[in-house]
Amino acid sequence: MFQCFVSHDVSSKLKSKKRAPRTKLARVKQEHHALMDMAAVLYSEREILQRVKGMAWEIEQHYAGKDLVVVALLNGTVMFLADLVRYLDLPLRLDFMGVSSYGKGTKSGKLVFTKELKLDVKARDVLLVDDILDTGKTLSLVTKKLKKLKPRSLKICVLLSKSARREENVVADYVGFEIPDAFVVGYGLDFAERYRNLPFIGILKPKIYDEVVKS
Repeated sequence: MFQCFVSHDVSSKLKSKKRAPRTKLARVKQEHHALMDMAAVLYSEREILQRVKGMAWEIEQHYAGKDLVVVALLNGTVMFLADLVRYLDLPLRLDFMGVSSYGKGTKSGKLVFTKELKLDVKARDVLLVDDILDTGKTLSLVTKKLKKLKPRSLKICVLLSKSARREENVVADYVGFEIPDAFVVGYGLDFAERYRNLPFIGILKPKIYDEVVKS
C-alpha cells in the first residue's frame, strides 16, 4: 500500500519561518492542498529536473549535427517539453500534434487528432516527445502517422513509462522514469484537467477519481 509523504522540496518550503512573497506563498499553499489528494509523491521537482537534464544530454549526443525536429504531443507534455528544450544545446525546430484520449475517469477512449503538424518533416530527424507511455495506443497511432510523412529517422522520448499497462508494441528510445501501475498527476499530467501545474509527480488517491467515475 502506498503511503503519503511530502517531498523534501515541498516540506522545506512549508517549514520555512521566513515571510514568503505572496506569489510564492500561494504556490506553497496550492502544493500543500494538492498533497492531500496524493497517495504518494513519486518524484520531487528537483529529481525531475535532474533527470530531464540527463535526458537532454543523451539526446544531444545522438542528434549533434543532424536536422532535428521535435514533435510534442499536447497537452500533458508542455512542462516536460519546456524544460527539455531549454537544456538541449543544439539547433532544432519545434511543432505540436494534438491527440485526445482521456476524458473523465482514468480509462482511455477513442483517439482523435485535435491538431496536425505544420512543419514538413520529410527527410528530417524527428524526436517525438510525450509525457507518458502507458498502453502505447496513442504513440502507436502517432508514429504510424509520422512514418507516412517519411522522416529520415523517428525516435520517441517520454518522461514516464508504465510498462505494466502496455498493450501496443511501442518502445521509447529515451525514458525519464519507469513507474508503477498507478494513476499519476503533476508536472503536466492531469486528471480532469486538474493538477497539471504541480511541480512534482504524485500518485492520485483512487477515491479522487472514483468519485468522478461514479458521478
